Amino acid sequence: MAEITEKTRFNADQINNLIVGVAAQVGKHDSGIHKHKKHQLLFASSGCMSINLDGVWCVLPPTRAAWIPAGTEHCAVMRNVVAYRSLYFQRRISPLLPKEIKIITVNGLLRELIERMAFWEWDKSIQEQQTIFALFCEELNAAEEEYFSLKLPTDRRLKAWLDDVMEGGQLPEPLADMAENIGASAKTISRIFTRETGMPYQSWRQQWRLQASIEQLSEGASVSEVASALRFSSDSAFISFFRKMTGDTPGRYI
Repeated sequence: MAEITEKTRFNADQINNLIVGVAAQVGKHDSGIHKHKKHQLLFASSGCMSINLDGVWCVLPPTRAAWIPAGTEHCAVMRNVVAYRSLYFQRRISPLLPKEIKIITVNGLLRELIERMAFWEWDKSIQEQQTIFALFCEELNAAEEEYFSLKLPTDRRLKAWLDDVMEGGQLPEPLADMAENIGASAKTISRIFTRETGMPYQSWRQQWRLQASIEQLSEGASVSEVASALRFSSDSAFISFFRKMTGDTPGRYI
């Protein structure tokens, strides 16, 4: 069995196979913070997932996958229907698997390998799996890394504000408004963001804007809808921003 539904009771750590593949159509869902004893590769062949990886926020459109080493705390969120694909690997299976968190670009071959492995029966022998697994390892290690991620602040004064931002998907307000709502000075907020995220608040807000736009575009929103939701002055202003941040227009990137 590899294809599951939202009602399937599933724990990859309780399945003894060296490789466990999972495929599902998942609607609105929040996995909550958790971790596995196995390594995991997380991918959406359609739709988009938002993932918190050890305090760093990433979005996974169908062009990206996340490599999550065993023991890494993470939380995956789906806001709309997602073609969910997940591969789990026992730690001892191969020294070729990465040891660190990676967000990677998924090319055509890697996409097909993930799709094939996600539908493997759980009792499939390693002898039957080994040729495809070897090619998977080669493609995984050769995949280009993506660096569009956002470190999240942990200061307790920002917790309620950050929860609203991440759960509601609304554009974070400008620094002065945000500081007033929290009850701290703009200078204090600026120091917190620089210390805990490595960037000033305005830069952090712009990076959030980019990732939110990728998520919305991957879920089927039009350029005009995204530009309006993220408060750009025009569609062309949004396209210009997106091209500056990614090197591509929204249409080409997605």
